[in-house]
Amino acid sequence: MSTSKPKIVLCSGEPAGIGPELCAQLLAESLPPCELTLLGDRELLLARAQSIGRSLDARLIRHHPLATVSHPGQPDVRNARYVLDLLDAAVDGVRSGEFAAMVTAPVQKSTIAASGVRFSGHTEYLAERTGSKQPVMMLVGGGLRIALATTHLRLQAVSQALSIDGLLDILRIMHRDLQHLWGIDRPRIAVCGLNPHAGENGLLGTEEQTVIGPALELARREGIEASGPLAADTVFVRRGDSFDAYLAMFHDQGLPVLKFASFGHAVNVTLGLPLIRTSVDHGTALSLAGSGKADVGSLKAAVELACELAAHRSPTTGR
Repeated sequence: MSTSKPKIVLCSGEPAGIGPELCAQLLAESLPPCELTLLGDRELLLARAQSIGRSLDARLIRHHPLATVSHPGQPDVRNARYVLDLLDAAVDGVRSGEFAAMVTAPVQKSTIAASGVRFSGHTEYLAERTGSKQPVMMLVGGGLRIALATTHLRLQAVSQALSIDGLLDILRIMHRDLQHLWGIDRPRIAVCGLNPHAGENGLLGTEEQTVIGPALELARREGIEASGPLAADTVFVRRGDSFDAYLAMFHDQGLPVLKFASFGHAVNVTLGLPLIRTSVDHGTALSLAGSGKADVGSLKAAVELACELAAHRSPTTGR
């Protein structure tokens, strides 16, 4: 483990959302043992800090100019490229070795999409930007680590999106990153079924028998300790004692549990990338932007976890 402070780059996110003021609030408080560089428009960040009664050291800001003036709560499609430029700069900084990890404040997906860029979220964008085949979204909080087999899909599309090879790849990534980032020698992974009661032997669905079960058998042959398919309505009760992480089949199978346990202090981690990336567990909260009422807890937790993962990353993989 390195004894020097890891250098972390922080993207301020959608300029009309709460990201800029959360960054200002975070930097005004005591920080974990890391060196932070904040990416964003200097004038915007200083003004937003002042509006909530915070003092922000301009030397911590790496200036990226807005395309047009931004007002709290009013996203402007002309600033969509600015938001993506922050992500690109952070990725380049981590991959060049300047930074050990990146942390992202929330972005407004609809505004970026309206600009003509195909964008469904940070996870997918960062995977494409880094040439990563299989990104895995994991949320961490409340003593839980919950990864998703599918992310932002309509519920009716989930079953078709699941495959034996795809689930096996996700389990490999979870196993590897739990070892290399968290230092868990033999990660224990609980895998949810797709259907109620994990299909009840085919009565309530067959995906457990035709897709999930075969993927688990292949994973176990590779030495991955993956249990399941398990009924999702009871598996999370055993958190912390039996399993190191969970794999849910779709967004609203796993995340309501985690957010109930730790909303406002949970962290989004993207696995399967050639870099460490953490983020908040919430959106841009446009209605709160500029009010000073937004809770900095999740962003603070994201920075703390980025520092922890950077300090524990595997020296052989650089991850």
